[in-house]
Amino acid sequence: MKPAFAGPSHTTSDHDGTTRRDFIYVASGALVSVGAVFATWPLIDQMNPSADTLALSSIDVDLSAIPVGQEVTVLWRKRPLFVWHRNAEQIAAAENTPLSDLIDPQTDQARVKKPEWLVVVGVCTHLGCVPMYGRGPYGGYLCPCHGSLYDTSGRVRRGPAPRNLVVPPYTFTSPTTIKVG
Repeated sequence: MKPAFAGPSHTTSDHDGTTRRDFIYVASGALVSVGAVFATWPLIDQMNPSADTLALSSIDVDLSAIPVGQEVTVLWRKRPLFVWHRNAEQIAAAENTPLSDLIDPQTDQARVKKPEWLVVVGVCTHLGCVPMYGRGPYGGYLCPCHGSLYDTSGRVRRGPAPRNLVVPPYTFTSPTTIKVG
């Protein structure tokens, strides 16, 4: 006996061999993929820098307020930035230091754009402490935590620090202003 209604079967295939079930699988997979992208985007987007960090990505420093022989500290990218107006004796001490005396050999000319201005990130390269200005036998910086000593060019001379203080990217926008970053 034949059934009264022989409707379409769920496994009937079209002329190319695909079934309706195949279409449902593909459509469901596409929907889940799009949903996964929308769900993970906020997690990825939160890793971008915050607005206050982007605002500090570059700063202008007025050099006219810094007397010869003095150093000022400004905040740049949430780190201290040392800007030092060196006098003739400090420049001569930095330029006349033999490279063989340095842990991380680098000439003073490679670290400054104008001899009278030293601009370095004020973070010790050993463990990230903030060195103090004008301390130690080399006249530069002293890291009080572990005793690293830096000279008048920010080069490490003694202690556990492996590298010199970092020189950030900066340019002179006028004779009395620098742009850092």
